[in-house]
Amino acid sequence: MSHDGVGAGQRPEGARGAIDMRLRRGARPAKTEPQTADSASGPRDAVAHRHSQRSVLRSAAFLTAGALTASLLAGCGSDEEPSRPLAGQDIDLVSRDQVAEGGILKWAVDAVPETLNTFQADADAGTNRVAQAVLPSMFRLDATGRPVANPAYLESAKVIETEPRQVVLYKLNQQAVWSDGREIGAADFVAQWRALSGKDSAYWTARNAGYDRIEKIERGANDLQVRVTFSRPYADWKSLFSPLYPKDVMGTPDAFNDGARRKLNVTAGPFRVEKVDTAAKDIVLTRNPRWWGKPAKLNEIVLHAVDRDKRAAALADGTVDLADIDPAEAERINLASRQGGTGTPLQGAGKTSAKKLRSWALAHGFDSDEVKAGKEKLSRAITRYLEQQEKLHAFDVRKSLEPAYTQLALNGAEGPLADERVRRAVAHAIDREELAKLVLTPLGLPAVPVGSHLALSGQADYVDNSGALGGVDTKEAAALLADAGWVLGGPVKEEKKTEKAAGAESTKKKQKEEDESDGGDDGQYIVGEDDKGTDGKGKHHESAEEKGDRGDEGGKHLSQDGKKYNGGQGGAPGAYAPKGTAAPAGAMTGPLAKDGKALALRFVLPSGPGSETLNSVAERIAAMLDRVGIRTTIIKVSDESYFKDHVAAGDYDLALYSWPSSAFPATDARPIYAKPVPAADGSVNVEQNFTRVGTDQVDQLFDQAASALDEDEARALIRKADSRIWATAGSIPLYQRPQLVGARKDLVNAGAFGFQTPVYEDMGFLKKGAKVSPSPSGS
Repeated sequence: MSHDGVGAGQRPEGARGAIDMRLRRGARPAKTEPQTADSASGPRDAVAHRHSQRSVLRSAAFLTAGALTASLLAGCGSDEEPSRPLAGQDIDLVSRDQVAEGGILKWAVDAVPETLNTFQADADAGTNRVAQAVLPSMFRLDATGRPVANPAYLESAKVIETEPRQVVLYKLNQQAVWSDGREIGAADFVAQWRALSGKDSAYWTARNAGYDRIEKIERGANDLQVRVTFSRPYADWKSLFSPLYPKDVMGTPDAFNDGARRKLNVTAGPFRVEKVDTAAKDIVLTRNPRWWGKPAKLNEIVLHAVDRDKRAAALADGTVDLADIDPAEAERINLASRQGGTGTPLQGAGKTSAKKLRSWALAHGFDSDEVKAGKEKLSRAITRYLEQQEKLHAFDVRKSLEPAYTQLALNGAEGPLADERVRRAVAHAIDREELAKLVLTPLGLPAVPVGSHLALSGQADYVDNSGALGGVDTKEAAALLADAGWVLGGPVKEEKKTEKAAGAESTKKKQKEEDESDGGDDGQYIVGEDDKGTDGKGKHHESAEEKGDRGDEGGKHLSQDGKKYNGGQGGAPGAYAPKGTAAPAGAMTGPLAKDGKALALRFVLPSGPGSETLNSVAERIAAMLDRVGIRTTIIKVSDESYFKDHVAAGDYDLALYSWPSSAFPATDARPIYAKPVPAADGSVNVEQNFTRVGTDQVDQLFDQAASALDEDEARALIRKADSRIWATAGSIPLYQRPQLVGARKDLVNAGAFGFQTPVYEDMGFLKKGAKVSPSPSGS
């Protein structure tokens, strides 16, 4: 669960942020159509096909109570020492009396949200950010990612009855009112329950988990009490009513579907929505005059849409004061802070040679098009860069770890990875600690592999269950592959050329997509086929890039089926690594084969800005797999196509993407690991399980955890489910994602929030003369 809040729901993430197909808590299952040579149908669009999705329901089998032994629940008592977050938040935390009154905070978002209703399918991180600032949340997350009651709205909330039904009693803050003056009360709870219960298909909801278990909601002893009675026990009841919308939004289908997309007339937070300006790409939030809590320090918060690759420039020119950034932009800001600017290569009267300018530009991260430009144009670009560096001296980088982790997904639906032995072999070939160090150590963040699919270090449910699968062990990997029938040096039949594309896409569509991506292979070679990159005496042959400088046609090319082959050699496709990379010691000298086919996997990656880290990780994984005879073909596709047409559609063997960690894994994680179920029409309901690997037992453990009102029992069930998920080897958690934020140096109580929900009323600019204590997590 990200700091977007308790009710943020689950959505996978690609190279940078949330991917286009945003999946919400309790989202109805995706429906994957049978693939043919002429069709490429993946999960249906959540907005255009809401009604068809509602009809896709899956049944679940339950374990009997006796199926869980006492040993399962042992060792998980309340006296167990909890884990700690690997990195704390880095927000330049100060007390409110050190924050100046007034000011406007300009905060970068990826896009102006399509809707301000977090319960709709096209809600995004910007939607959640607005909701946090302007709407009630009964619970929010603390620094360890655990839900805590929000005193601005709640005096208390607890389970007061368990038999014959679970009853939760909410006691509301008597000062809590909507911006129109009406008290927040039972009527708002009832309207939200009815809208999200799933019983009325006129409401275009994206999720209903938990609300579908409510039997009734009624007024308590007075107007400040709300009694919620459940038809079935629900352990994750704290996830509900966060955010809480007014009955004006939830009361009718028309109001729910359209009334809160571009406006929120009635709110109840420290800020209110002043306007949504799509032309200026702004959402303007201003102080709520009816806010009863501690008054907001800022006059306004302006959420401004900025492309991810333009954020350093936006910070420098004052367009934004706060922005999530990539490692390259973070390094620019750090460089500006260290040097008070950047040394210039420019000399008077244009004396600097074009060669020196290009060399300097390459060393400072200029893209290839800028570097290849003429001397005059390059000089202007360098001048702009230097001016920006001077202005970036006013910013710093705040860093922590996101409440999300990057995983390697293994598609178990078909091909070699349908065999659990092959998936386990892949897992044993991968050194997760090495990958964590690759990504996190250069950023000064703790490089610790993630040990759970369902929680992160610091959260109550976290425990390292990776031992259920085992660590790096190339001998075990080789033994598993041999047991699965993959043998070294086996005969490989030459595949006939065909117009059929890999996976479900047509040749024409895939070729067009590959042509449009930046997934070229200049300066690369196939790991494990080093005789094609050297002369056998350690001398490096010319790369495609080097030949390209001479105008030659050498190097490797995309074949018509979208795969990469060594030009003219006809060998088995393999992993690509940067030019000059040595073959790993002990690497297989030929491909493993079975039934005339080489063991080769398609590794699909996004190609857009910000994908550099994933590319580096993928190349390292490919080299690791090559050591045990598994060849990989890296295929880069556009960001727009990556998730929708490949991951969700099942058109991949290996992929890298991220899941946010949740405070409520029994609810939020279940669809991600649910066993796919065939439907009567021949389609497959995969819900959010894009690896297509699942078991009945995992489903049953999730269902039991969701109904366990004893926290220790629920935690034991979640940990058991995680062990079983590890054992199936459908996905391999790698590392917690870095969270890098560029911020004005005088901006306080904002930055890299880690697990914790931001406190919007405390954000602001430091008073003159006040000082910020060094952050325990920053460096």
